Amino acid sequence: MSPLWPCRAVLTFSLLLLLGTSLPMMADQLPPPEGDVLLRVTGDIDHPNVGDELHLDREMLLSLPQGVIETSTPWTEGVGRFEGPLLSALLEVAGTQSEHVRIQALNEYESEVPVSDFHDHGVILALERDGEPIAVRDLGPMFVLYPFDERPELLNETVRHRSVWHVGSIHVP
Repeated sequence: MSPLWPCRAVLTFSLLLLLGTSLPMMADQLPPPEGDVLLRVTGDIDHPNVGDELHLDREMLLSLPQGVIETSTPWTEGVGRFEGPLLSALLEVAGTQSEHVRIQALNEYESEVPVSDFHDHGVILALERDGEPIAVRDLGPMFVLYPFDERPELLNETVRHRSVWHVGSIHVP
């Protein structure tokens, strides 16, 4: 038996424990939301929970794997600490293999975003800024956020148009 066996066993157990805690959110059928629906995911998804759509309330969104981005933006003052679910994790829960999605704001503005952005840049659906929920008057309740300060090359017209605020729905074609 290798002297590294105890370390590998602990690592394997830790990974299984971590995966076990995320399994309820990865189930084929998520329960319907108990709170107010903040986000609807429609279209070609494998894991709907209300008819053929995935509806998520704030608690469900907060239970997804989260990301933190500390950045300034063209629409806010100063550097903020933004937190919210990773969009890559959200699409995994929805069960989609699409290469792009259409993100629509509450005012019906929409932008087509390549899913590769979510994986390549750790894009989040920001729900909080500096520990507080983002109000509708301040780009909320949700905001597609890229790590602009960490990757200044993303601060271009194309990515700014993909950074939808007042997000209400995501459509998977």
